[in-house]
Amino acid sequence: MSQMLSHQGWQVLGRQVRVGRAELDIVAVDPGPPATLVAVEVRSRTSDRFGSQEERLDGAKVRRLYRAMTALRTVAALPDGAPLPTGLAWRVDLVAVDLPSGRMRHLVGLIPR
Repeated sequence: MSQMLSHQGWQVLGRQVRVGRAELDIVAVDPGPPATLVAVEVRSRTSDRFGSQEERLDGAKVRRLYRAMTALRTVAALPDGAPLPTGLAWRVDLVAVDLPSGRMRHLVGLIPR
């Protein structure tokens, strides 16, 4: 997934970034314009028997992602000490992958409910 984002010009800063008890699957910079700091939640399933990834991502999970991203921006660094870019807008996205077809959907700017 991070390779796909890199091919689109994104700068991947970290994968599986732990922030307290939360985990951000990917932290990256979308070159925009405007350049934006993004936390990407990646979801994949072999079947949509229990609903699509978008349907299974509940409001509580989205709120946890926003809290984790806010905490990460507050310290302005990744857990390994690498600095985060400052002064950028930020958002939380979802990339849903349908297996085995490999079809991907990128939902930009999830909104907590």
